Amino acid sequence: MSTVPTPRTFPLARLLTRLAALLGLVLLGALVPAAAQAQPQPAAALATGLHISDGRLVEGNGNDFVMRGVNHAHTWYPGRTQQSLADIKAMGANAVRVVLADGHRWSANSPSDVANVIAQCKANRLICVLEVHDTTGYGEDAAAGTLDQAADYWIGLKDVLAGQEDYIIVNIGNEPWGNTDPAGWTAPTVAAVKKLRAAGFQHTIMVDAPNWGQDWQGVMKANARSVYDADTTGNLIFSIHMYSVFDTAAEVTDYLNTFVNAKLPLLIGEFGGPADQWGDPDEDTMMAAAQQLKLGYLAWSWSGNTDPILDLTLNFDPAQLSSWGKRIFNGVNGIAQTAKEATVFGGGSPGDTQAPTAPGAPAASAVTATSATLSWSAATDDVGVAGYDVVRVSGATETKVGASTGTTATLTGLTANTAYTFAVYARDAAGNRSARSATVNVTTGTAPAVACSVAYRVVGEWPGGFQGDITLRNTGAAPISGWKLVFAFADGQTVANMWGGTAAQSGGTVSVTPAAYTSTVPAGGSVTVGFIGSKGAANTAPTAFSLNGGACATS
Repeated sequence: MSTVPTPRTFPLARLLTRLAALLGLVLLGALVPAAAQAQPQPAAALATGLHISDGRLVEGNGNDFVMRGVNHAHTWYPGRTQQSLADIKAMGANAVRVVLADGHRWSANSPSDVANVIAQCKANRLICVLEVHDTTGYGEDAAAGTLDQAADYWIGLKDVLAGQEDYIIVNIGNEPWGNTDPAGWTAPTVAAVKKLRAAGFQHTIMVDAPNWGQDWQGVMKANARSVYDADTTGNLIFSIHMYSVFDTAAEVTDYLNTFVNAKLPLLIGEFGGPADQWGDPDEDTMMAAAQQLKLGYLAWSWSGNTDPILDLTLNFDPAQLSSWGKRIFNGVNGIAQTAKEATVFGGGSPGDTQAPTAPGAPAASAVTATSATLSWSAATDDVGVAGYDVVRVSGATETKVGASTGTTATLTGLTANTAYTFAVYARDAAGNRSARSATVNVTTGTAPAVACSVAYRVVGEWPGGFQGDITLRNTGAAPISGWKLVFAFADGQTVANMWGGTAAQSGGTVSVTPAAYTSTVPAGGSVTVGFIGSKGAANTAPTAFSLNGGACATS
């Protein structure tokens, strides 16, 4: 099975990016681009679907549409798409960006396959961004195709795409230029847009930035006005991909505000949060700024990455949200909190101001040491209930801990032997929120006894980084099949990549799940995982480890 070439699988490109940043070449805030010069926009043709108006993405009825969704790697996992789109919608998303291939690098997705993807997006009430991935890193990655080839692919799909302007956006090519001569991005981008317009496309067209989508040299930012003006319909939106280049609030806000101030349409077409060896993206600022500026965002990615640190779900299972997934879907400024369904699907009418009724009091079941399932009676609404938010209540403070489109939710990651109070809100597609339900008190169970010990050691260190390994030993008489090891760093260290297991990190807390070959720890035996981490001046070793919720001895 093919693997997903996420932005994190191009270490040379990213290393050059970080080196350039250190040399002062990343001038995201210092550039004075043409994009920053607000100018009159060309008169847009009468739009029949999603289009651009006054620098914003709007629906055919003129209603503002702010994308809140994720990316899904359809071309490598076609058998997962139908269920994945349903699950993505159930998590509260209003949009999805779908990976396709034009045949240059990967097998082309056929017209019938693309038609089915569109039908599945519509069935799940998701606005669908379709993108060709073969262009990724052109000029630096020898396997990459051109934007002109991608445009030809879209023209070959014209019969499938025609009439779908209300529901889809055509993203010509993913990250269509690497770090080699990124100034060469502008002319092919303009040419591809003109080619599609000459072929009769009326859809909103999306264009990705060079520098592997991150535009760290500011080429898209400097040339955005001229590229936009080259589209005679005015229905063009720019996409910035934000990973480790955007590791400070200033870089994020400067870039986004440049486009907003110039009334040039923009969204964050991909972004990551987990730290890697090239930096730690500031996803909190990305999401907060996008919400403040009413810009769309599409997180990378649902599941199946070569580097699983970017998986929002483990094994395409929405019941197994990673820490990254929990942040995107249920965190502050996350999808469940901010997404509004497109009005083309019949919900979210601009005139809908009536909130749903309060849901019934939740009841708890299947309570374990680390999880609990809540269920409640449905709320009602004059238009329709879009979903429910579950909150933890502590005095006057509420913390969102889950979301659901149905009347049940399973909460995971709870602490053993701990009392919780939960309540539920209902929301409709227009964003109206109900009064809070009555509360329910839940006390988690005792963590199961485990017989284990952990040995942690630093193998080597260098400025800013280190290599470590963790040996998990089963001191009991029965094998341990499947495990989750949790520990915490005290000095801000982060795990960049890991072998022998998969790491998910939230703040200083790291959760490790096994690889297939380390999933069973035999009685009296051990398994070892290794990792590369980043660090500051201090690198204190973790002092406590828990296995499946129970404490392990250290050795």
